[in-house]
Amino acid sequence: MSLLPSGLTGLPAFDIGTVCDALAGPGYIAVRLTDTEMLAALRQEARALWQDNALTPAGIGRAEDHELIARVRRDKTKWLDGSTPGQIAYLAFAEALRRDVNARLMLGLFAFEAHFAVYESGGFYKRHVDSFRGARNRVLSTVLYLNPDWREGDGGHLRIYDEGDCVLSELRPEFATLAVFLSEEIPHEVTISHRERFSIAGWHRCNDLGLAPALQVRALPIAP
Repeated sequence: MSLLPSGLTGLPAFDIGTVCDALAGPGYIAVRLTDTEMLAALRQEARALWQDNALTPAGIGRAEDHELIARVRRDKTKWLDGSTPGQIAYLAFAEALRRDVNARLMLGLFAFEAHFAVYESGGFYKRHVDSFRGARNRVLSTVLYLNPDWREGDGGHLRIYDEGDCVLSELRPEFATLAVFLSEEIPHEVTISHRERFSIAGWHRCNDLGLAPALQVRALPIAP
C-alpha cells in the first residue's frame, strides 16, 4: 500500500507493512525515506529558524505545569503550522501514514501535531515516554532527522530502552531517517549532541483535540 496521498507526487514512501509489523512487535522501527525536495526544504527551513532565533526553549508539561527544566531537556522548538511548501508536504505524508496505520492496526489515530526541534551543542533530552500509560492522547510518535553527514562522534543519538535499563537500540540522527514508535510503550532519550542537530518530532493523537498544543497555530487534519 502506498503512503502517497492522492494527487501528490514526490513524497517519500516505504513499506507500510514492515512498519506496522514492527509496531505490533517491538513497538518501534527506523526507516530511510527517499531524498526528495520536501526533505531538503524542511532542512533549509529548520536551519533558517534556528539562525533567525525563531525557536523557543522547550519545557516539560502543559499549561500551568509547563516549565523550562534544563536538567531534563535542552532543545528549542517551533510548531509546524502548514505555512510553507515543505510543511504542507510533510503534513500530507503524516496524514497518509495515519490512514494506512489505522487501516492495518486500528489504533484510532485522529490527528497529527509536530514541531521542529533543534539541539545545539550540549543539548539532550533525558529518558522519558511521550505519553503516560493509559492517557491515550499521543499514540504514535515520529521523528524525522534532517542532518547530512552526521558522524558517530557527533552524539545526539535516539536511545531506546526496554522497561528497565537495557538499551534496545541507538539510532544516529542521519538525514532522511524516520523513527516511528508507540508513544506510551517506548522509553527513549536523546543523548548529548556535540553539534547542532535538526529534526521534526511529531505525534499522531487520538481524539483529544482540546489538549493538542499545535491547535494554537493551525487546524489539524482530522479523520473523516
